[in-house]
Amino acid sequence: MLIKTNKTDLLKGLQNITGVITTKNTLPILSHILIQTKQNTLELIATDLDIGIITTINSEVVEEGAITIPAKRFVDIIKELPESTITITTKKNNTINIECEKAFFKIIGLPKEEFPKLPKTTEKNKIQIPQNTLKEMLTMTFFAVSHDQTRHVLNGVLFILQEQGIKFVATDGRRLVVTQNTQTLPKNTNTKAIVPTKTIQEINKILTPETGDVFMFFDANQAMFVLNNTTIISRLIEGEFPNYEQAIPTQKKDVLVVKKEPFLFAVKRAALLTTPDSQSIKIDVFKNKIVVSKHAPNIGETKEELGCEYTGAEFFIGFNPTYLLEGLKNVKQENLSIEFSGQEKPAVVRDGEDFLYVVLPMQIT
Repeated sequence: MLIKTNKTDLLKGLQNITGVITTKNTLPILSHILIQTKQNTLELIATDLDIGIITTINSEVVEEGAITIPAKRFVDIIKELPESTITITTKKNNTINIECEKAFFKIIGLPKEEFPKLPKTTEKNKIQIPQNTLKEMLTMTFFAVSHDQTRHVLNGVLFILQEQGIKFVATDGRRLVVTQNTQTLPKNTNTKAIVPTKTIQEINKILTPETGDVFMFFDANQAMFVLNNTTIISRLIEGEFPNYEQAIPTQKKDVLVVKKEPFLFAVKRAALLTTPDSQSIKIDVFKNKIVVSKHAPNIGETKEELGCEYTGAEFFIGFNPTYLLEGLKNVKQENLSIEFSGQEKPAVVRDGEDFLYVVLPMQIT
């Protein structure tokens, strides 16, 4: 193999795929990248056996071929080379020569035959969605994914794809977020799939706010996402996602309306006095005002009064401020409408039909 390529393109391609590579594996080949020519381009491939990523970059292919190369060392070398044309040549005994201007490296790879073959995914039932739409929906959902490995079905985002639109759901058992888009999908579309956390991270890293679409394909146990000359193939999480609709309060609620920005800043300031042993902040709700406060023994206290609209019974409630901040910052409206069903019941925030956030209260310590 002999190829010539631009450093900027090569480095960007490497950054697209190296997120799935880990040194904590028992198979040395998984710490390698497979590089191979394909027509007049160069394919870079990485996998951890759960996720595989293929990215294609423009290159001048002088001689076709393929080989695997140690990922970290390869990336470190490319980073330090001049901004110029890079020539990569394979020699006997899996030797790879890398040249750029006056710089020269020789490193040892492994045969391409040792690299795991990525699974084949059907390209039927293609679902197309703008990149900026997908990125926004994932950003509004992903923060609520659980990191508790004992509840594996919560370690990802639930994709619900139907003719009338797309819905994403995530929960860690203490908060729940549902976001949706009413884009019309192909007739008879009806898919539910739990996409793992790591896959979401890799998709988000490659998504751009620019114009362009993502193509999604789903099989029974895996999914494929195609975007920006990159293909991500991922296993899906097996199991039944909980019935999230049961977690959304349906009883009569009292609604509090407060300016979003002042409220979030008040919560952020109160959070400055939280500790690992005392994580909750207190919110006192009155007829025309709320008081956001925190009292931490041996540390200090803070309180802040804000105007609001509220006609229900007065009460106080505790929340983890991080949960409030992460969820409510996604509301686009200037005013927050927070639905309360009592001191010990979840609070609900809606932003039109596209965003729903449910957060459990905490005991005030």
